[in-house]
Amino acid sequence: MLKLSIYYRPLAFLVCTLLFSYPGVATADYNSVKIAQQPQITDIKKAADQAFAEARKLFNQRTGKSFQQAIPKFQAAANLYQKIGKKRLQAISIHQIGYIYGFLGKQQKALEFLNQALTLNREVTNREGEANTMIIIGEVYSSLGKNQKALDIYNQALPIFKTVGNRKGEAIILEHIGRVYDSLGDKKKALDSYNQALPIFKELANQRWQAITMLSIGFVYSSVGEMQKALNIYNQALPLHRAMGEKGAEAVTIIKIGEIYDSLGEKQKALQFYNQALPLTRLVGDKGWEANAIVSIGNIYNFLGEKQTALKFYNQALPLTKIISNKRAEATILNNIGSIYDSLGDEQKALNLYNQALLIHRAEGDKRREAYALNNIGSVYYSLGEKQKVLQLYNQALSLFQIVGDRIGEANTFRNLASLQRSQGKLDAALIQIQSAINITEDLRTKITSQSLRTSYFSTVQNYYKFYIDLLMEKHKQQPSKGYNALALQVSESSRARSLLELISEANTDIRSGVDAKLLQAEEKIKQKLSQTEKHRVQLLSGKYTPVQKQEIETEIKNLVEEYENIQTQIRINSPRYAAITQPQPLTLKQIQQQVLDENTLLLEYSLGKNKSYLWVVDKTGISSYELPQSSEIEKLVKNFRNEILKPYSTKKRVAAAALPLTKILLEPIAEQLKNKRLVIVGDGILKYLPFTALATPNSQEYQPLIINHEIITLPSASTVALLRTEQKDRKAASKSIAILADPVFTKNDPRVTNQKQPEKQDPENLNKLALKRAANNTNINFSRLPFTRTEAETILKLVPKNQSLSAFDFAADREFITGDKLSEYKILHFATHGIIDSKQPELSGLVLSLFNENGEAKNGFLRLHDVFNLNLSADLVVLSACQTGLGEEIKGEGVVGLTTGFFYAGTPRVVMSLWNVNDQATSVLMSKFYQKMLTHNLNPAAALRQAQIEMFNSNDFSKPDYWAAFTLQGEWKQ
Repeated sequence: MLKLSIYYRPLAFLVCTLLFSYPGVATADYNSVKIAQQPQITDIKKAADQAFAEARKLFNQRTGKSFQQAIPKFQAAANLYQKIGKKRLQAISIHQIGYIYGFLGKQQKALEFLNQALTLNREVTNREGEANTMIIIGEVYSSLGKNQKALDIYNQALPIFKTVGNRKGEAIILEHIGRVYDSLGDKKKALDSYNQALPIFKELANQRWQAITMLSIGFVYSSVGEMQKALNIYNQALPLHRAMGEKGAEAVTIIKIGEIYDSLGEKQKALQFYNQALPLTRLVGDKGWEANAIVSIGNIYNFLGEKQTALKFYNQALPLTKIISNKRAEATILNNIGSIYDSLGDEQKALNLYNQALLIHRAEGDKRREAYALNNIGSVYYSLGEKQKVLQLYNQALSLFQIVGDRIGEANTFRNLASLQRSQGKLDAALIQIQSAINITEDLRTKITSQSLRTSYFSTVQNYYKFYIDLLMEKHKQQPSKGYNALALQVSESSRARSLLELISEANTDIRSGVDAKLLQAEEKIKQKLSQTEKHRVQLLSGKYTPVQKQEIETEIKNLVEEYENIQTQIRINSPRYAAITQPQPLTLKQIQQQVLDENTLLLEYSLGKNKSYLWVVDKTGISSYELPQSSEIEKLVKNFRNEILKPYSTKKRVAAAALPLTKILLEPIAEQLKNKRLVIVGDGILKYLPFTALATPNSQEYQPLIINHEIITLPSASTVALLRTEQKDRKAASKSIAILADPVFTKNDPRVTNQKQPEKQDPENLNKLALKRAANNTNINFSRLPFTRTEAETILKLVPKNQSLSAFDFAADREFITGDKLSEYKILHFATHGIIDSKQPELSGLVLSLFNENGEAKNGFLRLHDVFNLNLSADLVVLSACQTGLGEEIKGEGVVGLTTGFFYAGTPRVVMSLWNVNDQATSVLMSKFYQKMLTHNLNPAAALRQAQIEMFNSNDFSKPDYWAAFTLQGEWKQ
């Protein structure tokens, strides 16, 4: 049962948008009015000045209470100035009242007073005052979600500031315009505006607004996943805040840095920053940011499984939300505390807390969050077995989600209803519900633009597919002739397409190379409009609205969807490779049989599940399916088998014993179908790291590896091959034979480095370095030199004419060699260097190239997954001869899939890679055999690899599977 939460970072809404935190021009310029210097000081004027001075004193205290006390004094001053015809001063006083109401969240009152001030400023031709008031009016419109109105008024104010020569006002307006574009989802225009404002503030030496603008730029970079750029700009803003003694802004910046490390999985580092920010928020008395820091700390402890510590922090934050009267934040924390008690099995406490949150959401009129609370309460009653009550709660939640247009909440609720129906034996009803959930997710694929939301939402979506497969296979068991197993196979293919899309998103990969730029711009523009309009619809329908308002926004969304679908169709026609990933159309059983398989090829597709796993076997004419044990049992056996293979003193007998239980589960049920056919294997989870080549042949008397009788190919999905074949049809062939990279420089103390005494520059905030370190930790890799890769490369190079090859050794074996244009001329690319296949964080997978230059200076030598996707290759084959895989507790098969699919997308139809770091000398021997069979005997890569592995198995020196079984060919097997 899914526990629903709309809060990826539970107090995200406490993060102020800087609307009223920095009064800037609006108040600072009015301070310059020297009231005492006005002529004809009367008793009324003195009284007015006195009231204004008292009001300003209260205003400068900047607390909720002092603001409230300032309002009547500003009003008194305004009334007195009006009596003596001092409209300019009257406007100032009324402006301040409007500003205060805006700060206090009373936007309509704010607009009432600000518009009065605007009129007065225009009557006395106070152009600067007019523009200052327009700034605050724009901020109020922004806080109301009326971004277009805000933009219109800012664009009216901008030329006024330019006309009067107020550079500071001009820059502030540009900064505010940037915020509006950011809210509208147009990140490019937001950055353009910020980057126009920033040099003006630097020119004026205005450190305060420089820092504010930098913080805004950081928000944009962070929201689009440009974490390094965000980190750089935050680190530039931080010393400015400190220099000015602005502890509050310093705290905000430190929290934002913490959030970057948090999102990258660096929880301990994030914790350091949150703990650093917390005392600063307390020092300045900012209860909102204090609560934010405390909840962020609690979230990390919750993530790390330290539930009691998380509870302690959540309980510290709860009273703070009451002090600042932020009911929504209060309800959020109640939800978090409730979820912890729920996970600890204390249902009654969880119910109590969820119900408190529910009452708050209802009192606030927030239908959307009310629906999430109902779902959470329903999940508790589900665990208590009160099914009828659960049904009522879920149906209430579903209705609310549909009213407000929250598609994510709607999909989650359909999934929960499907689970409930299944528990009552109503499989057909459950199928309808889960299909509804998946239909929504496919639609939402185009509309989720937030990096953090994508990451959290995508992990939920994979559960939908697994659940759907379970249901279909249950139906197949009941009605084996109805084709439910074929439908389950198709769902499995869909889930793999979705899984790849998630990985691309998590890796922040730009996969648009080669796609028509105008189409992409149009697609991005519509996506942003659609995302923002969907957001506005949810906001509108969560509160009070008229039928006309609802109809208008529904029509707008309908038109945008139609426009988006038209653009998607054009992209599919013009750029099939890009469309295949962004708009996946998985193959049906019939299409797999017609487009992928031949008479001598058998597809084995596995799906691992929490309770049950499945195997589908497909040949040219039919399909059969099998139920397998739960994923945890299979994972345990795979790890044991791999560990046995990799033990230094293991024997064939022990490897055979470790292989036997896996063979029984994965292959024995289909032994009769195997014959001597080519096996195309689509694994799942840990099976993507399993060397099928070394599994025992079913029913053999003694250990005989599967590779002896079968050519073995692995694929991310069956649908992949059909795409690769389409792509290769009209592709221009590379003109030269092979390019090789080998023996890079990984350490500063490598003897090839001439200047080893040079101190290494400290660059602790470089995220590329951090990613490489994290990936190395995840895979237990140390970047030792690979001396035999040079021998390996030189042996291969002797097999081809010199004018048909290209090589890069030592310092030249770097990123520039791979990312440059030269490699597009070569049919085979051989990378003999450390490759990382990260099973925990697949987006960190990549190749490690030279990390230092000749002088011992560090350089970026990590070719990450997103870099691979953007290579432009014409190669028929890529060989990665020294990959390292670490299997932790959390296994994600996308580590292997991501790296190979990256090369597929870059233009190559097949990849040979290793599933662990094989002995350097053994790799050299195997690669020599492999290339001899390809280049001298003209075998295709799949056949050449198989023959090389069989020879290794039959040799005296390298017969153990750890020397040869790691190597697998992924992709197209036909030449």
